[in-house]
Amino acid sequence: MPLRSLLLALMITFIWGVNFVVIKLSVSEAPPLLVAALRFALAALPAIFFIPRPQMRWQTFLGYGLAVGVMQFGLLYLAIQLGLSAGLASLLMQMQAFFTAMLAAFLWRERLPANQIAGIALAFTGMAVIGLLADHHTSIVGLVLVLVAALGWAISNVLVKSAGKANMLSLVVWSALIPPVPLTLMTGLTSGWASIGHTLTQSSLGFWAAVAFMGYFNTVLGFGVWNWLIQQHGASRVAPLSLLVPVFGMVSSALYFQETFPPLKVLGAVLVFVGLLVHVFGGRIVERWKVQGVEA
Repeated sequence: MPLRSLLLALMITFIWGVNFVVIKLSVSEAPPLLVAALRFALAALPAIFFIPRPQMRWQTFLGYGLAVGVMQFGLLYLAIQLGLSAGLASLLMQMQAFFTAMLAAFLWRERLPANQIAGIALAFTGMAVIGLLADHHTSIVGLVLVLVAALGWAISNVLVKSAGKANMLSLVVWSALIPPVPLTLMTGLTSGWASIGHTLTQSSLGFWAAVAFMGYFNTVLGFGVWNWLIQQHGASRVAPLSLLVPVFGMVSSALYFQETFPPLKVLGAVLVFVGLLVHVFGGRIVERWKVQGVEA
């Protein structure tokens, strides 16, 4: 991969990692579901006037918008607002890789390779360790919500695969029109309708800067550049770089919020991350060993 493309990929993973800090700051000022609704509203507007509609079945389009907007980000924002640390959330959201593999195995009878089974086992062991150490900083409710959020991400991955060769930027921008409606309704029902008006009229400039960052930089720019990189260099070269997202997320969260983790919680996080590495790279390493064995 050329240096320019590598730097672009690093920039996007950095933006996506830092975004977890931005989420935590924004949900401290407004209801989390409303923050998610505003993020998607800005991601859609004004981009929909310049980007063509995606060519796919409306059921897939609707399902993608709900899976990403309500399940993935709505519940992620709620989990962070309930006390889950931004750094830990950035790591646990990567459980989507395992959920995607398991959904694919269930829906399309795809066989899970041994390295993926081992990676899943390691990651869920790490999750169990983190869950056993839940405290006022890491609530069980927050952990459950972020896992359901990761499942929403996995469902969106499956829907994208079923859609065929859809233009991902078009899908991201146009599907962003869907989440604001249910997220705003849920905000009114759970936080009160007055909270919506208060957020829109009384929020600080910093809050709106955070929402703009999430809508334009994290969503439109992030997905646009990422999918361009995949088109140019292939998913096999680009996708593994997403493992840097939780690294940037945990480092930026630790630096900004002065987060500290007890040793056993660090062990749990390491198990999840090692599970991700085994899941992504384990098959390639085994194949390389086999080739070297044949050549020898």
